[in-house]
Amino acid sequence: MKVQTPDKLALDNGRTAVLIMDYQNDIVGMLPEKEQMPLLEKAGVILKEARQAGLPVIYIVVRFREGFPEISPRNKLFSSLKESGRLREGTPGAEIHPKVAAQPGDIVVTKRRVGAFNSTDLETILRAKNIDTLVLFGIATSGVVLSTVRRAADMDYKLLVVSDACADRDKEVQRVLTDKILPMQATVVTTEEVVKAIGRKTGMREGK
Repeated sequence: MKVQTPDKLALDNGRTAVLIMDYQNDIVGMLPEKEQMPLLEKAGVILKEARQAGLPVIYIVVRFREGFPEISPRNKLFSSLKESGRLREGTPGAEIHPKVAAQPGDIVVTKRRVGAFNSTDLETILRAKNIDTLVLFGIATSGVVLSTVRRAADMDYKLLVVSDACADRDKEVQRVLTDKILPMQATVVTTEEVVKAIGRKTGMREGK
């Protein structure tokens, strides 16, 4: 089987979008403080390069209305959010972290579930822009990243997951996902590798 290797990556910038997922104050704040700034800095580097290259930058955020009407008592993951009041629309914790704030021309997509495609118009936006390749990263790797990769792979998108711009509170989960699980459906790269790929602008190639 041919495997795409990071040193051979190049992107068709006219068909590629960048997804930054769940980089919100409440979610970034769940990580150890010493890990937050390095993660935000890497995300900032990717976003800067993407904007300079003219790639669409799409923010995926998870927010709920007042009273959390979207959360079923049967939803084990989100029930705790309803109890705590976190990620409610209009609260500081639900806002995008200021270190990676959206810029004019960026797109913000609000979701009510884990994956970026669930309960959103993301697919409509990508099809309207004729996108077939996604560079994506987010918090948590075991949440929005894994869920989005699974769905996007089933929709036949080419996928690059930027591992050092993803984070999970469980280090072993992070390792297994980025080393074993995600590579089955995506090319796992570093920030440095994806920045080089964006700069090549010559189309995505397969390693031989």
